[in-house]
Amino acid sequence: MAGGWSRDGAEHEQMDATVNDALERARRSLPTGVSAELCDECGKPIPEARRLAVPGIQHCVSCQTELEQEAKAAELFNRRGSKDSQLR
Repeated sequence: MAGGWSRDGAEHEQMDATVNDALERARRSLPTGVSAELCDECGKPIPEARRLAVPGIQHCVSCQTELEQEAKAAELFNRRGSKDSQLR
């Protein structure tokens, strides 16, 4: 069902394009190259299975988890403020 000036199926094409863009961004953010033998954060050895599974990895599982949690917490911060503050 199309609405306005769009043709039938346009909504699905837009959703597909959005998903494909997100996948491409995620793929570009994956590490590449030679994996480190020791974690850059804690200095502990990175298991060979992890180094083979994730080329270019620089952190052990626990440090990587902590870094990702910190990054996720930073994303939740609203830098623009609330709508109420923008309306004043």
